[in-house]
Amino acid sequence: MTKLRSLIQTLMALGTNAYLLFPFGGAVIYQGPLKAVCHPGLNCYSCPGALLSCPVGAFQNFMASLRFSTGGFPFTGAIVLGYLGFIGTTVGRMTCGWVCPFGFIQDLLHKIPTRKFSLWKPLRWVKYAVLGLMVVIMPIFFVDASGLGHPWFCKLIRPAGTLEGAVPLLFLKPSLWETVGLFFWNKLAVLILILVGAILISRFFCRVLCPLGAFYGLFSRISLVQLEFVEGNCVECGACLHRCPPGVVPNREFDSRECIMCLKCVDACHFRALDFSMRRPPGKPARVKRATSPL
Repeated sequence: MTKLRSLIQTLMALGTNAYLLFPFGGAVIYQGPLKAVCHPGLNCYSCPGALLSCPVGAFQNFMASLRFSTGGFPFTGAIVLGYLGFIGTTVGRMTCGWVCPFGFIQDLLHKIPTRKFSLWKPLRWVKYAVLGLMVVIMPIFFVDASGLGHPWFCKLIRPAGTLEGAVPLLFLKPSLWETVGLFFWNKLAVLILILVGAILISRFFCRVLCPLGAFYGLFSRISLVQLEFVEGNCVECGACLHRCPPGVVPNREFDSRECIMCLKCVDACHFRALDFSMRRPPGKPARVKRATSPL
């Protein structure tokens, strides 16, 4: 399963950033019909090779338009919200573990041989504050003189935008250096901290700052797919915990909002105490199954 996941991550990262014409001609950023579709993971709209739009940026624009739209209800933004909600109710945070390009980058960075650290668990809640403040509240209430809201998460934090968009564009078009200001240097500093954090702590950005992961996490207890725990087969060996990128304890934290469904814990368990399955109807417990022989 681990090899299949790595293959899918690689194909999604390359396939959704496959605009190979960006080094040539004047149209550096792809703006074709595919840009009308949001990437299910965190990927920058302004990345020169990106074929799809950023879901967090689209969500922020939707929130800003709720108050200041003059053309009626912003149905396009509502479609984005429904799109993300559909993904959340279907697979929860499995998107983070399997198709998010920036999550894939963090997985690669964490393989760099160095001392590793555990994350202080209360920091998990920061991403919900980022989602509520920067993605929902600030685009509505923090506006410019014309009454226009801004995608504040993208302007202040979004590391994928800096890594995949701003930095490549500056190298491709040196003239853009004249437009660089405080926001860029702030985001560059944030990016460096996040990249260093990803080397030292598994999935650092996903666990602490990602608003998309926070949004998908809200659906973890109702998503159609889930991990099941076979209580009688568990021998408390801890193998699943040691393999879990977001530091979940699979045999104790059922339906955790931190679980990215990478299924490393399933591969690590030699006693069949964990299983990947479809969620059962209400009233039928699915988190714990009757033990079966591991042999």
